[in-house]
Amino acid sequence: MEGMFTHEYFMKLALKEAGYAYEEDEVPVGAIVVSNNKIIGKGYNQTERLKDVTAHAEMIAITAAANYLGSKFLENCTLYVTLEPCLMCASALKWARISTLVYGANDIKAGYSLMQGKVLHPKTEVVTGIMENDCGSLLTQFFKEKR
Repeated sequence: MEGMFTHEYFMKLALKEAGYAYEEDEVPVGAIVVSNNKIIGKGYNQTERLKDVTAHAEMIAITAAANYLGSKFLENCTLYVTLEPCLMCASALKWARISTLVYGANDIKAGYSLMQGKVLHPKTEVVTGIMENDCGSLLTQFFKEKR
């Protein structure tokens, strides 16, 4: 990516989405889908608001991007998410054929990488640790306030 369009640039936008979740007392995870340096979908966790366990940031962003493109496939798209996707979201990314997954913090309790075998589409490139401290500290702060 050229100029200001770096992984960090887009992760900051995903963190902004996570901030909306935080403000709504949702687990602060945010996601955006980018195609040709343009945001075509975004979302943040809304499981409490929607009373829907599938309303994760990634699922909402995937749906928005698919609606934008008029296609169920997100080939040539990148998903930026502040926390490693869970198995459900990783499976959705597989079916959507996302080209690149970029995430900030690892999810040591429920991340897809804890599962044995390949979960993502074989052609999906994965980039981890982008703004990991910023992404992780927002989650840590949220759960610290809950205890």
